[in-house]
Amino acid sequence: MNIHGKGIKIFSGSANRDMAQEIARKIGVPLGALSAGRFSDGEVSVNIGEVVRGSDVYIVQSTCMPVNENLVELLVIMDAMRRASAGRITAVIPYFGYARQDRKAKARDPISAKLVANLLTVAGADRVLTMDLHTPQIQGFFDIPVDHLLGAGALAEYFAKLTRDPARTVAVSPDAGSANRTRYFAEYLDVSIAIGDKRRAKQNECEIIGIIGDVKDKTCIIFDDVIDTGGTIVKTAEVLMELGAAEVYAACTHGVFSGDAVSKLQNSCLKEVVLLNTIPLPEEKRAAKIRQLSISHLFAEAIERIYGDKSISTLFDVRHIRDIENYVL
Repeated sequence: MNIHGKGIKIFSGSANRDMAQEIARKIGVPLGALSAGRFSDGEVSVNIGEVVRGSDVYIVQSTCMPVNENLVELLVIMDAMRRASAGRITAVIPYFGYARQDRKAKARDPISAKLVANLLTVAGADRVLTMDLHTPQIQGFFDIPVDHLLGAGALAEYFAKLTRDPARTVAVSPDAGSANRTRYFAEYLDVSIAIGDKRRAKQNECEIIGIIGDVKDKTCIIFDDVIDTGGTIVKTAEVLMELGAAEVYAACTHGVFSGDAVSKLQNSCLKEVVLLNTIPLPEEKRAAKIRQLSISHLFAEAIERIYGDKSISTLFDVRHIRDIENYVL
């Protein structure tokens, strides 16, 4: 594994080009010349348009929908960089797809997150920079360094402007599995926490049995890492309103928004849904209740610190995200 390269070069796959341009601009370097297309049979075609020999290369690519297309494209780009003698290759994956397949939930299940970790390493990644993995233990699937950023601080700073009274605000975890990340979010806001009792009948279908905690007459902020179909968030919001909540917001790092998630959220009792730009939000997935914040500057600072062999633990300090105006897209 290479420890360092000479000079930062930022490249982008097809998934996060706008975010990659923001990152490059904040670092003060041009976005690298790279084209990623498809041959007539659908195979990925990659061309690097500049010299990368000996450089510290950062490839920005979320493995979001279309998941397999974006994943294979990232693998091919890294292979091209490795064969072009890049000094060090960092896969910048704001949203890490397959992260929810992190264990054998039943007999004969694959552990796809581990498979993806192996593929990234074999393709040439020297390290990975990502944000809010579904379970932090996924870092242990890699035999290379993984820098794991947290989006809770940026989201908390946004809500700090809206919720002036911490005593009348509560952060809500939709289930026990999200309690730790919700507690971290609550600590930023200095508010109490409530936890949903969720039972999943089958994939993408759930039932909220109840809420553990006091939510009556409170402003409730449901916090999770991912909103996929929107079912869990909407049902949690409905239960909170039934229990007497004054108003309900939702906050998440990754807005997958598959199926009819957008219409489901727009027609729900939620006042607003706030997410980060780890996954692009195309025009057809925009709605009045959905607000996206940019987290590009946090990735830019992390890249500069990685390149300069500096600690990134200070990025978890709320002082790095005080100027929330830089976040709103």
